[in-house]
Formats: sequence, C-alpha cells, structure tokens
Amino acid sequence: MELHQRIVSAPVDFGAVRTEFGLASEYPPGAVSEARDAADAFAGSRADRREIPLVTIDPPGAMDLDQALYLERTATGFLLYYAIADVAALVVPGGVLARESLARGQTFYFPDGTVPLHPTVLSEDRASLLPDVDRPAALWTIECDENAAPLRASVTRALVRSRARLDYTTVQADADAGRLHPSIAALPEFGRLRIEAGIRRGAITLRLPSQSVIRDGEQTGIDHWQLAVEPRTAADDWNEQVSLLTGMCAAAIMLDGNNSEATGKLDHVGLLRTMPQPAPTAVDSMRRTAAALGVAWPATESAARMLATLDCNTPAALVLMSEATGLLRGASYTILNGQAPDTLQHSAIGAPYAHVTAPLRRLADRYATEICLSHCAKTPVPQWVLDGLAPVADTMRRTDALANKVERACVDLTEATILTPRVGADFDAVVLRESTGTRPAEIFIADPPVLAKCTGTPPEGRHLQVRLTTADPATRTVTFAYQPEG
Repeated sequence: MELHQRIVSAPVDFGAVRTEFGLASEYPPGAVSEARDAADAFAGSRADRREIPLVTIDPPGAMDLDQALYLERTATGFLLYYAIADVAALVVPGGVLARESLARGQTFYFPDGTVPLHPTVLSEDRASLLPDVDRPAALWTIECDENAAPLRASVTRALVRSRARLDYTTVQADADAGRLHPSIAALPEFGRLRIEAGIRRGAITLRLPSQSVIRDGEQTGIDHWQLAVEPRTAADDWNEQVSLLTGMCAAAIMLDGNNSEATGKLDHVGLLRTMPQPAPTAVDSMRRTAAALGVAWPATESAARMLATLDCNTPAALVLMSEATGLLRGASYTILNGQAPDTLQHSAIGAPYAHVTAPLRRLADRYATEICLSHCAKTPVPQWVLDGLAPVADTMRRTDALANKVERACVDLTEATILTPRVGADFDAVVLRESTGTRPAEIFIADPPVLAKCTGTPPEGRHLQVRLTTADPATRTVTFAYQPEG
C-alpha cells in the first residue's frame, strides 16, 4: 500500500481552532522588549568553542534551531558535540518573558503558522543556532564506545558557531550518494548502532502513518490545504538518536550518585520525562492480535523487537502498531526533590530520560538543562529553577495534552473539509481496530490519508471498502460505514 499520496485540496481556516483553544500568537510588548534587549548573562564565563564545525539538521524553512551537532568517529568509538540553544542565558528569572513562557509551556504548531513559546526575535534570531553567527549554547560532550554506548557525558556553557544549515531530505540524499557533510559523516553508523541498542533496551518506535496538513502550492488566492503522509527518512531516525542519547545522559547526570538504598532518597534535584511500564494485559492483547493476523512473535521476543521487524506498509503492521499505542500511556514529568519517585524510567525509551534538547520550543528543557549544568559544574542549582520545577511540570502536563488536541483538531478539520463533497462515495480502507461494545472500529484510508471511525463490524486487519457517511467541518467529524457483501 502506497502511503505517500497527492490529493485534492480545499480552503481551510485554522483561526477558529486557535480561538477555540484560547491560543494567542501575539506576545505582550514587555516580553518582546525583554527578548529583544536581552544580554547573555554568562558572556564572561563561557568556553570559546567556535572551532567545532557544528551543523544543524531541521525541516526546511525552520528558523527556531535548538540543536547543532558534530559527530566524529574515533579510534575507540565516537565523540559527539551537541550544542543546545542557551535560552536561560537570555531570559531574566521572574521577568515578563519568564512569566509568559511559563503560561505558554511550549510552541503550538498549526499548518498556517505557530503560536510560539518565545517571541520570534528570540526563538528565530537571538537564541537560534543559525549558521555563521556566534551563539550562546549549552554544549554537551559525549564520548561513546565502538557500539555507540555512552562512556562519559558532560555539559558546559560555551560560545559556538554553526557552519551549515541542513535539512532531513538533503542529509538523506547526501547519505545515499556517499557525500555527507564531514561534521556528520559518522551519523548513519552511529544512528544504526543507537537504534539497535534501543531495541535491546525495549525501546518502542511506532511507524504508523503520520498525517500532516500542508499548503497546496499550486493554488493561488485563498490558502488551500491538503492531507499528506510524509515518508520518514533514515536521516530523521539517526538524528533523533542524537537527541535521545543526550536526554538519557541528562537523566543519568541527575541521578548519578543520588540513589541511597539505605534511605530511599535522592540527594540531587532533577526533572525527568517518565512513562510507566505497560500493563501486562496490553502486551497479552497484542500477542493475541499478532497470532490472529499470522504474525510470528516468539515468546522470548520483546514487543520492541517484533515491531521493529514489521514492514510498515502491510495491513498487519498497521494493526499491530495501532494497538501498540496502548503500551505508551501515562507519560508525565517527574520531579526529583529528595524522595525516590515511583517511576524513574521512560518505558518507551527503555531508560531514564529528560527533555533537554529543545528549549526554544519546550519550557521544561530550559530547567532540566540548568540542572545538568549545575551538577556538572558542582555548583548549587539556581533558586529560580528550584522554585519553578513544580509549576513547570504542571504547565508541561497541561500543554502536552493541549498540543495533542490542537494537532488532532487541525487534521480533523482538514479531513472533514476535503471530504465534504465526497459523502456517499466508497473508499479502500485497512481496518486497524475492530469494533467493541464501547467503540466503533478504526480504519486507515491511504487516499486521501485519513484515520477515522467506522460503523458496522469490519474485521480487523482486512482490506475492504467503506462508504463515507459523514463529513462535517462544523463538528470536525468524519465517519465511514461498512456493509458486508451479500
């Protein structure tokens, strides 16, 4: 089944979604002034590391560049330098900008623009790791063995300069042609080793079709939008492994030397991204589904290994990956404040983990990075960080849920708008989940790429035809119906 489809487009107004969820893109003037006039609070104490030939890898057109990397293959393994925008150096604790970013929590992405965490003068200019300009950064140094397992990791404040701005498509093309930028020539080998290490840890990666709403560049006048499923490249996966490794090292720094078996306490502070282990019943349910679909899953093999071997273009894979979302529930933010919490691990990653690599777009990263900087420098964690951990964790929990709703609302609105003229038409579909007594079946349609509810009792994992019965932009509702032949 082909997942990358070009389809008809339609005019869609996403302003109503912004209004519904109370998201204002305009920043208070005082916060904008602070962002524009901010001076690097640590300018006199930074290490000058502008000699490192860092590069960034981001989607085309992105201006809020959080990360820049340099990866070197050494005689004994790998050396990674990972520069992260030092937002804390440009945000005055307790100021207007700090208060506004605490309220926002993160950047919200819409097809027609963003509602940013920070004013764009900071996120797309002053703090962004744009090429050929000096920028303050939190510079991670991670030494790895020949299997890309971390041996030593530290972070310090530095002055850096990116050499090039790359995007995923270009990196993938260069990798395929054997002409990768020298600063990331080792990235494919490193990424593959880290992916395999993740599978051994039990890390679960879902490769479900990811719907996106993109502008139809062939239309003029009013913006038209279309649904698409963009194929994920290996370069996406390799680059993701750099961020995941850094987040795991950050968690290790927060936890290092803090466990006391005698007292059950943790001496240091920290802010972890956690997820509990999936319920045994969820894994048992997946095993029954795999057996029904004829997918081999040895009793000794983990869910992570089984999912990694699936061909994501097959109906069976789509069904199992859809059901595997049930393994990834309960993600939250856990504060380390002297007591050992119930959960330290992030089960989807298979290790303790902390968000530290996207401070321009996510508030928690600013605080977690500051904790790691303090631990590595053996200095006290700043009071503004200690005072802010609980409010930040609350804000992140709230805005994570909101971001998911916003993304879903934009896709639902686009689906309903595009499909309105086709009510009554038949579509080829794959049944991801069969209906139960409490919920209708769920289906995936490749053209246009739609995930939707379906009435009737379509059998799970089957290719079949369904009929579009509802497409209502006002309620953002799309429903299909299945009627067995005969």
